[in-house]
Amino acid sequence: MNRREFLSNVAVKAAGGAIAGLAAGCSFSQTPAAEEMAEAAQSDQSLPELSWQCATSWPLGLDTIFGGAQVFAERVGVLSGGKFKIEPRAAGELVPGLEVLNAVQEGAVQCGHTASYYYIGKSPVTAFGTALPFGLTDRQQNAWLYEAGGLEMMQDVYANRFGVIQFPAGNTGVQMGGWFNKEITSLADLQGLKMRIPGLGGQVMAKLGVTVQVLPGGEIFQALQTGAIDAAEWVGPYDDEKLGFHKAASFYYYPGWWEPGPTLEVQINLNEWNNLPELYKEIVKSAAYEANIIMMARYDAKNPTALAKLQSESDIQLLPFPDDVMAASEEASFALYDEFAASDADFKSILDEWTVFRSAIQSWHGYAETAMLNYGARNT
Repeated sequence: MNRREFLSNVAVKAAGGAIAGLAAGCSFSQTPAAEEMAEAAQSDQSLPELSWQCATSWPLGLDTIFGGAQVFAERVGVLSGGKFKIEPRAAGELVPGLEVLNAVQEGAVQCGHTASYYYIGKSPVTAFGTALPFGLTDRQQNAWLYEAGGLEMMQDVYANRFGVIQFPAGNTGVQMGGWFNKEITSLADLQGLKMRIPGLGGQVMAKLGVTVQVLPGGEIFQALQTGAIDAAEWVGPYDDEKLGFHKAASFYYYPGWWEPGPTLEVQINLNEWNNLPELYKEIVKSAAYEANIIMMARYDAKNPTALAKLQSESDIQLLPFPDDVMAASEEASFALYDEFAASDADFKSILDEWTVFRSAIQSWHGYAETAMLNYGARNT
């Protein structure tokens, strides 16, 4: 067996063993495949000892979303036998939370953990890396990225435009529609509303008359509490309760149509990546994959209890967006995509394939998946 085959086999075993470990409720560090990869790293005297900094877009206190960066870094350390160390840093420690891609691109830090749609000002194509309004759920997003060519297309764009390579490393699942200081009864109630909402969702809201602001997570509560903004979206019940948004606004809306399955990603400076030994590259891929799976599992485990707590211990109203808001938002979303496609060849190229994939998988999920979920919701 040649070296490349060995590395690939070890990486595949590590990822597969890690998933099996999660299913069995045991620690990833206990899996035989992880031990095999760590032993390979320790025994290879040619492998360098590396120490990287990882800038993130997240407050330190959010154990789920910042935890994605921690899982990634911890796994790189374990799988490399301690030779490759990565230190995640909270938003603002190294660079502002919304400047992670810029810092990685410039080589100010070796890597980052962030949401790509924060950087649509650089290119709207970055939104595909996180989520498009009325787009893909977390399962659908993973299918598109891992098995339908989405990741390869995105990596080509990142390499050519930013000098960066990225890997999925977390997902929150479909998000909530956010916190509002007044009830939204119709589309007209959005006019003039000041709302924190990033990405293409923010651009869609702007089309509907909302005054959009983009703030990092650590600044949202104060802005909402002081009235600097009238509404804000973040993630969902677990994180929202930890950040105390229920103390600043009473109306909690769903769904977050702008983020049906948002992927977070590890971004690595391409020069740093190209200088890594092949084994370390495989370790990074496996660690990012594990972080991607674990974050979603954690949110699914924690959100139900958090939502029940919010409903029982605070005076909030849990409400769906009105039908006219949903319909207008969807129409505005796809009109926006057409605008981008007309002026950005990369966006159009990816949109064409993404649209075909979205149509097919949503048709399939509309049968068994949706029917099962709807039945369960009606009978709980």
